[in-house]
Amino acid sequence: MISFDTPNPNGLLASFKEAIRKGHVETWSDVNGDFTHTPPQWKGKAWMRPTVYANELRFSIIRPQNGSITSEIYAVYHGRFIETMLAHFDKQFSTGAATALASQSDRIAA
Repeated sequence: MISFDTPNPNGLLASFKEAIRKGHVETWSDVNGDFTHTPPQWKGKAWMRPTVYANELRFSIIRPQNGSITSEIYAVYHGRFIETMLAHFDKQFSTGAATALASQSDRIAA
């Protein structure tokens, strides 16, 4: 799970979606509100599902249908997602963090 401390979690999520739509963020796609990494090696290997809280935006990792999440996929999706947020939205959150192992909100098991 990834979490971002922000006074405006809805605004951060909207900014991320808009940046994808406008082509400013090219390595992530928005499919029905979930996000996948778009480089061919990683596309569709997992999905990041947002949840909005009062002062926090969280993303849980979701396995693809009939697929699984390896440690490498977990690491790449979490690391690249945080990298994207730092590169494009650093002024919209104060802290970004990832859990080392899956949390209860992550869905990695078949």
